Amino acid sequence: MLGLAAAERTAPPTEAHRLQEAPVPARSLPAAPLPRSRPLRRRAAVAVLAAASLAGLMTGPAHAGGDTGGNGGDGPHGPVDRALERRLQALVDTPGGPPGAIAVLTSGGRSEVYRAGTSQLGTGRPPLTTDHMRIASTAKAFSGSVALQLAERGALGLGDTLGRRLPQLPSAWHRVTLRQLLNHTSGLPDYTEASTFIAELTADPRRRFDSRRLLDYVAGDPLRFRPGSAYRYSNCDNIAVALMAEAATGQPYEKLLAELVYRPLGLRDTSLPQGYRLPEPYLHGYATDPPGAPEDVSTALGTSGVWASGGIVSTPRDLGAFMRGYAGGLGLGPEVRRQQLSFVAGSSEPAGPGRNRAGLAVFSYATRCGTVYGHTGNFPGYTQLAAGTEDGKRSLTVSLTSQVNSATNPRLLATLRELQEDFVCRLLDRRTPGGAH
Repeated sequence: MLGLAAAERTAPPTEAHRLQEAPVPARSLPAAPLPRSRPLRRRAAVAVLAAASLAGLMTGPAHAGGDTGGNGGDGPHGPVDRALERRLQALVDTPGGPPGAIAVLTSGGRSEVYRAGTSQLGTGRPPLTTDHMRIASTAKAFSGSVALQLAERGALGLGDTLGRRLPQLPSAWHRVTLRQLLNHTSGLPDYTEASTFIAELTADPRRRFDSRRLLDYVAGDPLRFRPGSAYRYSNCDNIAVALMAEAATGQPYEKLLAELVYRPLGLRDTSLPQGYRLPEPYLHGYATDPPGAPEDVSTALGTSGVWASGGIVSTPRDLGAFMRGYAGGLGLGPEVRRQQLSFVAGSSEPAGPGRNRAGLAVFSYATRCGTVYGHTGNFPGYTQLAAGTEDGKRSLTVSLTSQVNSATNPRLLATLRELQEDFVCRLLDRRTPGGAH
């Protein structure tokens, strides 16, 4: 999902993340009342997140190894790196750190699972690979997958313009191409920075937005720059991508996700809801503001206002399977694949490990141990990294139950990026964490 307002910023961009709906069985949805914390504090926190982001836990012992006993194992779980295990625990133990964290490294059908903290404060239950979570802007890779597969089938062209596919949009935007939307060089403004959108979200954090009208909030705004001349992260980009896919096929975006992404990759626990509830079981997301206690914000916000830019709910297991497919170019011919992996200067939101460059709804993360491809995301209560290797055989997901970015906690983000790079090194088997060979 998107990281609301100030949530997912590193540079000029912002990142808001919410949900849309591929229905989840009603029985799996808890009543999910609003968090029983001080209402003024919660409202103020939401307002700050909305205004800032949109203008862009008790800890238990770390657990490593596979989920067993019906808790969602990923197959054989290989040897565990104890140094990485300790560092993940240290991240959770940091003042203001996330109440829970889980990292899953998968290669050749084998997985290593690193866990620290808890999936819900007060329960002692560790995070599991089958726990649902908001994946924030990592959802942009899903809209990219839909668009690129339609391009491969000839239903949509990377050179297609907004003027051709969505002529109802402002004429000043008409020359923007699908390719420019996918690599954030479109120049489109960001609706999550619009004062009207922020005011409506702040007044009712669970408001049901019309996801297909989100671009209306900035319809009167000019382009930020000439399309293709610069990079700037905008949540409008992937809303427009989904709308172009719908216009080209006559099918709802949710159905395209199911047919082109979920089904081929066997993603059974991934959906695009509209409301504020999460399917059980789920990782509880928290707002952390020491010295106050962490506040559960898992269901404090509706996500219809994020939709294709960040509304997907998934699990660590599903997210890794998706990224192996997407990073590996599953279903793409050589020409579309070449364009997917054509990069420009630009970082994801928040920045991922190593040197970041932007491709078509995917980022390259060049680390000291090698390069992986993926996406990051953050949303109130959640921070995500999902990355995979170019051959599609290996994947890494790192999920936190609090929002970490350059605006909320730059020091913790720097620590997180270092840890993510060490996980990449573990994934690629180049060198061990901490610099030892």
